[in-house]
Amino acid sequence: MGGVVGKDESHKALMQETKLEAKIIEAVRKREAQGSSMKSFNSIILKFPKIDESFRKCKTTFEEFDEDGNGSIEPQELKHCFRKLEIKFTDEEIDDLFEACDINEDMRIKFNEFIVLLCLVYLLKEYPTAEQDKSQRGMPNLEATFETLVDTFVFLDKNRDGYVSRNEMVHAINETTTGERSSGRIAMKRFEEMDWDKNGMVNFKEFLFAFTHWVGIEDMDDEEGEGNM
Repeated sequence: MGGVVGKDESHKALMQETKLEAKIIEAVRKREAQGSSMKSFNSIILKFPKIDESFRKCKTTFEEFDEDGNGSIEPQELKHCFRKLEIKFTDEEIDDLFEACDINEDMRIKFNEFIVLLCLVYLLKEYPTAEQDKSQRGMPNLEATFETLVDTFVFLDKNRDGYVSRNEMVHAINETTTGERSSGRIAMKRFEEMDWDKNGMVNFKEFLFAFTHWVGIEDMDDEEGEGNM
């Protein structure tokens, strides 16, 4: 993973990518100061079915904002979506969110990307440009799910620096599976699934995309004729 200098440089590079990345890191660290209610990795796994069910209920909302019915949301459709949900972001901020969640860079937001985008909105809601009443967002049932995801990331980020490292992932799983020889392999597999850019550190956005994969949201897209991200 490298020394402290390498880690700091990695953080700096991530935060300088966009203003949005800086806001996400700041919001994550602010949330981490409150601690996590999660006690083990097993407690997280037990929540997968409920989270999956919550995500799938959001499919109707996704289809509502997919105005041309092509299975994805384009930039203008996303702006319409934000206006209807009364999410008070500027056009520039919406464009930044769209770019951050458009993993394929095909100018389309698929369902799993839409879920990640909404969770980022939830995380950023305390910023002045994102203040809104929970009831105005149109999806109050997702509040608890998003809070669980944030809480899970806080649990994994043991040193509360806004990133999850390999060692932190191993530590989190070992807390649950102490003495099991396979625990290290499980931890590394989970970490590799999260570390999309292979820089040895997982940010909140990477974690969210991995989580949609873990609960089967990508499979849901495949079943309905959509490609993988």
